[in-house]
Amino acid sequence: MNASSPRRILSADDIQRTLQRMAHQIWERSANSDLALVGVRSRGVTLAERLRPLIEGMACKNVPVGVLDIGLYRDDIGLGSPAPPVRSTEIDFDVSGKDIVLIDDVLFTGRTVRAALNALIDLGRPARVQLLVLIDRGHRELPIQADYVGETVKTYADESIVVHLREDDQADGVFIVNERSQAS
Repeated sequence: MNASSPRRILSADDIQRTLQRMAHQIWERSANSDLALVGVRSRGVTLAERLRPLIEGMACKNVPVGVLDIGLYRDDIGLGSPAPPVRSTEIDFDVSGKDIVLIDDVLFTGRTVRAALNALIDLGRPARVQLLVLIDRGHRELPIQADYVGETVKTYADESIVVHLREDDQADGVFIVNERSQAS
């Protein structure tokens, strides 16, 4: 394996086991609440859709899933980054009073979560918001912490975490990619 090859840290089976574990944790903490899942575009939505049937099987009731777009809430607009695409938020339930589990694939600086919280609060006042991430890679710039973490992965500044989900990428896997060697 050469230095520029991505290093797999989670396989498809690992991802499935992790989601099953997190579904149980969510249900243990939220069994008596008005639970809803909200995925941050795009892979957070896919993870929310995968978690829904696992939780519904334990809950014996429907668990709504919403799609949250944070394009207009990002704090890097106008700072040299290309303007993010703005897509629709699709939440067809009232978030007020709900126990919301906000779902994203990777927690890094915390800025995506900050933007997601701002977008969510603009829609109403949830009873509680919990954060679920498949991967926590550290390097926080904001005081954000996940309630549910699939895997904590220590990374260097020149590395990225890449999440592949079959619904979006034809196969499941989580990889560490060295950006410096990818650029060479």
